[in-house]
Amino acid sequence: MRVVAKIGTSSITDQMGVIDVGVIDTMCDQLAALRAAGHEVVLVSSGAVSAGVSALGLPSRPTDMPTLQAISAAGQSRLMETYNRSLHRHDLVAAQVLLVPHDFVDRRQYLHTRQTLVRLMELGCVPIVNENDAIAADELRFGDNDRIATLVAHNVAADLLVLLTDMPGLYTADPRTDTSATLIDTVPADDPLLSVEATKSGSTRGSGGMASKLSAARMASWAGVRAVIASSSRPDVLIDAVKGLDVGTTFLPSSRNLPARKLWIGFATNVEGRLVVDDGARRALLERGTSLLPAGITEVAGSFAAGDVVDICDQQGNTLARGLALVDSDVMRDIKGRRTSELPTSVAHEAVHRDDLMLLV
Repeated sequence: MRVVAKIGTSSITDQMGVIDVGVIDTMCDQLAALRAAGHEVVLVSSGAVSAGVSALGLPSRPTDMPTLQAISAAGQSRLMETYNRSLHRHDLVAAQVLLVPHDFVDRRQYLHTRQTLVRLMELGCVPIVNENDAIAADELRFGDNDRIATLVAHNVAADLLVLLTDMPGLYTADPRTDTSATLIDTVPADDPLLSVEATKSGSTRGSGGMASKLSAARMASWAGVRAVIASSSRPDVLIDAVKGLDVGTTFLPSSRNLPARKLWIGFATNVEGRLVVDDGARRALLERGTSLLPAGITEVAGSFAAGDVVDICDQQGNTLARGLALVDSDVMRDIKGRRTSELPTSVAHEAVHRDDLMLLV
């Protein structure tokens, strides 16, 4: 079995942001056990920024992007040093892989990433993946490693994605504030998923939280990958997840098996604007899978550039799809409602091309 596991900053660092060697040793013990059992494993690990804060003796986590990116470079080396030492106890080699969104959007980079990760596993290495925080442009960031883990699972055709957190799984409500909340053990394929209220990060040390894991699990399901959200502190959580035991919340895979580019558009980017469409355009999108034409747009909201991600909504405000705008918001307002024959030749005749559009319903 090919497994991708993700562990977050709050799980591998203490309250001061210092890397918890004991937690990493426990994680590496499980990775080694899976390798010994014949499984292939990739670990997506956060913690570089937090480790950098600790290493540089800063009083708190900075909030400005230049400083965060700079200290991530200091922390990443310390993070890998810890993983290398821990895996060396099992005669395993950790291989650092730093990724940016372009590696999944560009087809050639996507294939190159797959080739590298698969070859590393064939060589007996344990790839340790993180976002390349030091160089990633703010507008092109993944946002959190839960999404990276899902895209990596899609990239290497993983059988299982395990998202480790400080909670036992997904609850019907926040158990910290609602005593009636119950753990959801299984979410069927194509379940709306986001109907369950989820919170953002409960820690100041990480960038994720249950909301991002819920989104990542939905991505994984739509990519045809079984996903599990479970507690990182549960003994042998990875080993038991591979065995198929109940260790948290399992998200069953869908038959959609969407390409990585559409997953990225649908789940892993910032939404900069909104296009409201009429009923005719709604039917064309949902029933025929067409591109969105300017003629069907009734309203343009927000300020965005060509290539930015926009939501496509119906007249009732329901989000139907998400896609890459072919023109900026000013041009979009000028051409909305106009037929193709009325558009100047210098303007794209589609507002959003179907190849860059992902249906969300």
